[in-house]
Amino acid sequence: MNFSFVTQYNREAVATMAKALRKTVRRKKSRRSHIIGVAVILLALLLALPFGNENNPFEFKDAITLAVAAILGLTLIFEDRINGDIAMKRMLPGLKSSKAVFGEDSYTSETEVGTSEFRYDNIVMLAENSDYFVFIFSANHAQVYDKNSLSGGTARQFREFITKKTGREILQF
Repeated sequence: MNFSFVTQYNREAVATMAKALRKTVRRKKSRRSHIIGVAVILLALLLALPFGNENNPFEFKDAITLAVAAILGLTLIFEDRINGDIAMKRMLPGLKSSKAVFGEDSYTSETEVGTSEFRYDNIVMLAENSDYFVFIFSANHAQVYDKNSLSGGTARQFREFITKKTGREILQF
């Protein structure tokens, strides 16, 4: 049985890929960054807001401190979209669409640039959400496959196939 996907590497797909990386191989680093970010936001609030101290009026520097805290908070909230946008800007021309065909020993990915063959044993982790399968190769490299474009079987059948071929469990995120 040959499974195939046609995936458009659009904003949603690349943000999903960034989220999968953050929730799997980058988990510890991401957690530390979030703890530090929240601590900096709380510190900024403590420094900028007068909290009933009438002798300390609200000044321009306090407004700047609160603005920086707000920007940091928004960055933490939207980090997957931001990382996805950065990844899209770094993506080579011709890699916006991919057709992948999965065979017994390997799978091929065809783009405008060319065709690449990948072995299943290079996959470090597998992840899945409601719309995509994500193959993780390292902390900075992953591939995403759109479930809506799957042909050759069902998502459940592909899940069983890929876990058997890689020997890895699929993490839900």
